[in-house]
Amino acid sequence: MNSDKDKRKELGLFLKSRRSRLSPEQFGLSKGPRRKVQGLRREELAQIAGIGLTWYTWLEQGKDIQVSTQVLDSLVTVMKLDTEERNHLFMLAHGQLPVEQTTSFEAGITRIMQNFMNDFEMCPAYATDQRWDILMWNKAAQLVFGDFEKMNKKERNAVWRCFASTDYRKLMGDWESHAKRLLGQFRSTSTPFVGEDWFKELVGELMELSPEFREWWPRYDIQGTPIGTKQINHPTAGTMTMEHMTFRVYDAPELKLTIYRPLKENDSIKKLNLLMNGA
Repeated sequence: MNSDKDKRKELGLFLKSRRSRLSPEQFGLSKGPRRKVQGLRREELAQIAGIGLTWYTWLEQGKDIQVSTQVLDSLVTVMKLDTEERNHLFMLAHGQLPVEQTTSFEAGITRIMQNFMNDFEMCPAYATDQRWDILMWNKAAQLVFGDFEKMNKKERNAVWRCFASTDYRKLMGDWESHAKRLLGQFRSTSTPFVGEDWFKELVGELMELSPEFREWWPRYDIQGTPIGTKQINHPTAGTMTMEHMTFRVYDAPELKLTIYRPLKENDSIKKLNLLMNGA
């Protein structure tokens, strides 16, 4: 299958990117004046990880070989991968995470989630799936982040909108930092879809539309979904500061619920109140 071939190619590129970040000095090796390779050489990494050089070379070349959990865990240790990067590695190599995760979708979950978000009326909230399509939202989210009902499916994709929408770029107080984090999160969570048509279409289109996406995508940055604070430059309400947190839905782990909470800073609570009341 093409998707399997694409995943193997992606695995090889990911391994190369992480190998290039390791320095010989970290492992007591001399850099030497003639070293042309950035990071460790393949033979050095294979020896440190206890893997045959030919076997490791095949991995980087995207050969169709079966790799054991022990070999992957050895690479995780040597490359000093964090949890998100380890998950990314396993998804590319095995098509599943190290620990089995349930992905069933129970009937009625969307109704319950919508009710939950609506009850948090002063906290903008929305739900996304593994493709980062925004599926549900409450009134506060629509007033702050844009009228999702008037957007088409592409415009409701959080990654596409971040890099392709000039309005969204203006909305985020520190767009560059936000976009880099979002891209790392997307790279991590979209691993199972490498090679699928929608994935290739989205990446291909953003490579054409966005110079930043074109520059950052080949870096293979991997991130989780951290809590934090964002500044939002709303076109009518002005600058608002909100803290945010993302939850994975236990009964449907392919869904994520993101909630923003306005802070006193910049009169954010008052400004959101005015928005909610149509002022």
